[in-house]
Amino acid sequence: KPNRPQEPKPPFPYYSEEVKFVNKKDGNTLAGTLTLPSNNGKFPVVVLVSGSGAQDRNEELMGHKPFLVIADYLTRNGIGVLRYDDRGTAHSTGDFSKATTFDLSNDAEAAVEFLLNRADVNKKKIGIMGHSEGGVIAPMVAARNKNVAYIVLLAGTGVRGDKLLLMQQKAIAKASSVPEAAVLENEKLNAALFEKIISSSDTIGLRNELMQTLTKSMDENATLKSALSAEQFNEMITMTVHQLMSPWMNYFIKYDPYPVLKQVKCPALALNGSLDLQVPSKENLTAIQNAFKESGNKKLTTVEPEGLNHLFQECETGSPSEYAVIEQTFSPKALEEMLRWLKNR
Repeated sequence: KPNRPQEPKPPFPYYSEEVKFVNKKDGNTLAGTLTLPSNNGKFPVVVLVSGSGAQDRNEELMGHKPFLVIADYLTRNGIGVLRYDDRGTAHSTGDFSKATTFDLSNDAEAAVEFLLNRADVNKKKIGIMGHSEGGVIAPMVAARNKNVAYIVLLAGTGVRGDKLLLMQQKAIAKASSVPEAAVLENEKLNAALFEKIISSSDTIGLRNELMQTLTKSMDENATLKSALSAEQFNEMITMTVHQLMSPWMNYFIKYDPYPVLKQVKCPALALNGSLDLQVPSKENLTAIQNAFKESGNKKLTTVEPEGLNHLFQECETGSPSEYAVIEQTFSPKALEEMLRWLKNR
């Protein structure tokens, strides 16, 4: 087991309760943990919303449990936290494979509705803190539900999904020392695939177009073709098209968070690490700032912590290959930044 010195261990100096709540729109039940500073009083509570992929309530990956670290830190400092297993994951029901970002936003909104019915929650101080895809979901819910008092975007995005994926692929490839020619070739192919997805409304026709585009591109790649058998070649094309055609990916590529960010009226904090290669900080923070500026919402705070990656770990390059080997789960600097802003709310 990797060493994770930040992982909190019981006994905890606060109240903790296993809870379940229902997403009445989609009919699935979410299971989670609510932590409060005490079992006596009314407390502000923040809902944690995880990044892409099926995540448990601790957002556990590679031995790290970032949401457990965040929940423990905030609750020790007077702020309650509700974190939950994604639909179809751990103790939550539902089918994650068919869910889009919009569907997952209904789960997050159900968490807010659940908190509104609790006597130990300050109903005027319920917020949403989302990481990565969760940073897309938080503005979705805040824009349509006035009960969301504030949002915190941890590596949230401000650009359309296809543009984000192209940025991400380029940044990670460069950090991995992929030759420039290969980076440009990959970017050209993916841009063409994404464009077909954005402009098409015919599922069957789209699948065929993607198959043809991929086959032609891979056919022209002599190195790749010589390294694969005919069966592997066809499997790779089929698998890639299957991923692109999944409900989640299809929706994400087309989704532009900018218009929704313009509809947010509540205060917001956007934190993006300077070495984040998955959601490059400058481009996304600039887009988030522009959206708030355009709408006239002056209650946005943006912070670009130096030297932090997509998981908010202090790192060397920001490459995802570092995530597992770094012992730190979540930078204390980022935790302090969040707490300071939340206390002012």
